[in-house]
Amino acid sequence: MTAPRIDTETLRRLPKAVLHDHLDGGLRPATVIELAAAVGHALPTTDPDELAAWYVEAAGSGDLVRYIGTFEHTLAVMQTREGLLRVAEEYVLDLAADGVVYAEVRYAPELNTRAGLTLAEVVETVQQGLAAGMAKAAAAGTPVRVGTLLCGMRMFDRVGEAAELAVVYRDAGVVGFDIAGAEDGFPPADHLAAFEHLRAESVPFTIHAGEAYGLPSIHQAVQVCGAQRLGHGVRITEDIVDGKLGRLAGWVRDRRIALEMCPTSNLQTGCATSIAEHPITALKDLGFRVTLNTDNRLVSGTTMTREMALLVEEAGWTAEDLRTVTVNAVKSAFIPFDERKALIEDVILPGYAEAL
Repeated sequence: MTAPRIDTETLRRLPKAVLHDHLDGGLRPATVIELAAAVGHALPTTDPDELAAWYVEAAGSGDLVRYIGTFEHTLAVMQTREGLLRVAEEYVLDLAADGVVYAEVRYAPELNTRAGLTLAEVVETVQQGLAAGMAKAAAAGTPVRVGTLLCGMRMFDRVGEAAELAVVYRDAGVVGFDIAGAEDGFPPADHLAAFEHLRAESVPFTIHAGEAYGLPSIHQAVQVCGAQRLGHGVRITEDIVDGKLGRLAGWVRDRRIALEMCPTSNLQTGCATSIAEHPITALKDLGFRVTLNTDNRLVSGTTMTREMALLVEEAGWTAEDLRTVTVNAVKSAFIPFDERKALIEDVILPGYAEAL
């Protein structure tokens, strides 16, 4: 029997958890335009709808480097205290409106210092904006908890500084760490010292791996650096033949290393050919700890509701599948166990029961 189709409004009401979402990839088009005018930055267009379409088109080239290049305009408006406060607050409110109840937002503080802000000022300003957004969302009856992942840019030389920031601010809203940027040619092990420091200080981390580069990148992230989660990880399928797992794939699955999968983004960067054939479904069915994510909502023209709808419509996902990946995400969140357990038992499961 075919499971009944879940309508979009029901999907929007479902409680959601997102682990892989970039702050600088999720701005409102109108906000980009207003802030760009304030700082004198030229944009491809000043029409909000046209700008949104430009992002999706430019990022859909199938080239990760060009995809990353679209961030020039969002980063240009995130260099001042005012810009960061607004972007962070709106980030939370947009997630709350999409039914998200838990999120981890990631960004690289070093990319927000062009106008003179220090790394510490960037972190503290973003946290203030996130807190304001969470307070407004709670007051509106749509509470969402947002933790921060600080990123080091793997192709530059400040990864160690970013890791130290994660240590310093781990009790002030920062829940973990990541490395981002061009994966091919910049292996995770180049930053082993930073990861060793994080482990010594008991700060969890994820690593972008298995997106633009294959199994060697995943192996380094997991076996050499000790990542607790994998950003994307889509190319773990290269270690699976006819449903039989190789040693690396088996290690990732058996130790419940979460895969932060982003279907629409992966189509844009050429990591997958269609939603129907995206590895997320096969990996879910093989028992991997798959999670569903947006990556960059502006750049991909997407939301968590849209990602869910695509999987329902094009890959045959059921409400049970969506609940499974949502619970997976909370299980792998970088917050204490008792808080994860409460989110699942008090929010996620009752929310699914009520909506469905």
